[in-house]
Amino acid sequence: MKKLLLLILCVALSTYQVAFAQEETAEEESGSLTLSGSVDAYFRTNFNAPNKGENFQAPASSFGNLPGFALGMANIIATYQGKKVGAVADLVFGPRGEDAVFGSPLYAGGMAGSSQIVNQLYVYWNVSDKVTLTMGNFNTFLGYEVISPTANFNYSTSYMFSYGPFSHTGLKANFQLSDKFSFLAAVMNPTDMTEFNLVGTYTLGAQLGYSTDAGNTYLNFVYGDQDGKLTDDGSLTPDQSSMGKTFQVDLTTGFDLSDKLYLGVNTTYNTTSSGELFTGSDIQDLDGDGAGFYGFAGYLQTSPSENFAIGLRGEYFSVFNSGLEGVVGLDSDGDGGVFAATLSGNIKVGGNLTLIPELRVDSMKEEFFVNKDLNGSKSLASFLFAAVFAF
Repeated sequence: MKKLLLLILCVALSTYQVAFAQEETAEEESGSLTLSGSVDAYFRTNFNAPNKGENFQAPASSFGNLPGFALGMANIIATYQGKKVGAVADLVFGPRGEDAVFGSPLYAGGMAGSSQIVNQLYVYWNVSDKVTLTMGNFNTFLGYEVISPTANFNYSTSYMFSYGPFSHTGLKANFQLSDKFSFLAAVMNPTDMTEFNLVGTYTLGAQLGYSTDAGNTYLNFVYGDQDGKLTDDGSLTPDQSSMGKTFQVDLTTGFDLSDKLYLGVNTTYNTTSSGELFTGSDIQDLDGDGAGFYGFAGYLQTSPSENFAIGLRGEYFSVFNSGLEGVVGLDSDGDGGVFAATLSGNIKVGGNLTLIPELRVDSMKEEFFVNKDLNGSKSLASFLFAAVFAF
């Protein structure tokens, strides 16, 4: 009887231990699934330039550049957040969404495919309280502005945002060094090559962050070969040139000057080395300086009331050595610049809807735009009214 009681006790204890372990595992693996996103649309018109036909004018920055009443995008984000692990599926539909994932439809052979609606798709693992690993397709850590209109004060975007990275696919590690300092390291496919690696080269990324109650500051870097043609095995066709390696450094900061006044700053420098040329017998380094761009933007915003805010973005953006074609007017040396001033209001309606009236003036050194008489013009003045709903 004693042996039987001992056996029953052992079985009961074992059952309890298994049940406790299962409960602990279930608690560990349990998480929450949430859906969020946004819908936006807008109206845009020029004051001093054509608004229709082949002569229609718009700044060469991303999004919000279509004439008349136009669609932005529908954004649906599914997030699973567990204690240790999680995943994000971020889908976009509409013109803004297509522009955001311009490098995605590679798997469809250049035709529209399912990947063309994927803005972000990644999994993460909280290895500890101070270390998080993320793998998949995620939006860039560079810059002040983002793809989603819900996270930007201005509806139109800056030139620096438009020609920096949008998204990366790769592996990144976030380290919380202290209460204020953080560090990120990443190895990724070439910029905006989000479905898979088509060229076999990789880009390195890093970020040093500093956060306080007043605001945040981030110093960002990316470096790597973006076209995969820097080889020494003769794979370049005769007279085909290769881009060199691209380096970009970016500083982003924002902080509260008072309860009602906020200041944000973004500055960036991007350069690509002169690269190489395959002459048919060997590969030679191309002489000359690298090409690229740099810029500076300030964001000043004030909130007179809970449901109304107004903000001014001032940006200077410069291209050197023909670093970007068709973005700003260039002189004979391939240099050019633009100053863009954008005044935006944010009117909150019902908590979820934000109305954004916006005045924007882009002014260049060279005649890049045309006026209503189809004569060359150095400036473009436009008005935009957007409605952004977040859920």
